[in-house]
Amino acid sequence: MGLFPAMSKFIRKGKCLFLLLLCLCVVAWIATLSNDDTVEPVQEGSNPPEDKSVEGFAKLELESEMMQSIEERVEEQAAKESCPEHSPLLRGAFKLSFDPSLKIGQVESENGEVVEGQYNPSDCTARQSVAILIPHRNREKHLLYLLYHLHPFLQRQQLHYAIYVIHQAGDATFNRAKLLNVGYLEALKDHSWDCFIFHDVDLVPENDQNLYMCEDQPKHLVVGRNSTGYNTMTFYGIKDILFSVWRLMLSFHFAQHRMQLLRRTHQAWKTDGLNSCSYKILSVHRAPLFINITADIGRPEHAH
Repeated sequence: MGLFPAMSKFIRKGKCLFLLLLCLCVVAWIATLSNDDTVEPVQEGSNPPEDKSVEGFAKLELESEMMQSIEERVEEQAAKESCPEHSPLLRGAFKLSFDPSLKIGQVESENGEVVEGQYNPSDCTARQSVAILIPHRNREKHLLYLLYHLHPFLQRQQLHYAIYVIHQAGDATFNRAKLLNVGYLEALKDHSWDCFIFHDVDLVPENDQNLYMCEDQPKHLVVGRNSTGYNTMTFYGIKDILFSVWRLMLSFHFAQHRMQLLRRTHQAWKTDGLNSCSYKILSVHRAPLFINITADIGRPEHAH
């Protein structure tokens, strides 16, 4: 009889131990499933909250880098000193070249820093902003030679400049003065220029010490006299400042035309100028080397 109670007690303890082990196995199994559920989204990369936080951090980092870059550029621009009063790049008098095979593409390749006819020094702040106004009609070869020489000429003077070529449309008599008025008014739409240079298309500079800058009073950059009464002479201590492509300072018919205009000045000065400049812009083309403005300026009114 004493054996059976002992066996019964052992069996009960074994059952308890078995149930305990079973419970532990169930808990371990549940824990394993829970860990698998937690790891699976990470492995598949489908955890939206974590992805959004990483993406947001990357965006903030990119914006911070952009702001830093902008601030550095602003500081760099502010740190640029004014260009020296006397440019160290000036060479003085230089020999002109009129190569018959010259093409516009060559001039563009040699002036890569000129953008849509405008140039700004990269290493200093220009002392003046200058607009060059060139009246033009059917003088393409002259214009090509002028651009070839004028761009490096102005860059050596460390100017902020733009070249405007004002083309007269139609077959009316060429009106240089009105085209200059048109160029002046249109150039002011681009920038508040400090200085305007009225430049004939057939005049090419020979000495870069003849500064294309404005002073307190207007000045004439071409002074000379030939068979029409214009001889070469010194201007502000600089000799042989500008010559035409054909080495003539002023043609006879051009001098006569100017004299005729001067005789009519007393009749037209009140009505002929900026306050009465009527015209129609047909096109504005910003080529690599110049701004080409084509204008219909109408026909001149004949004085009675």
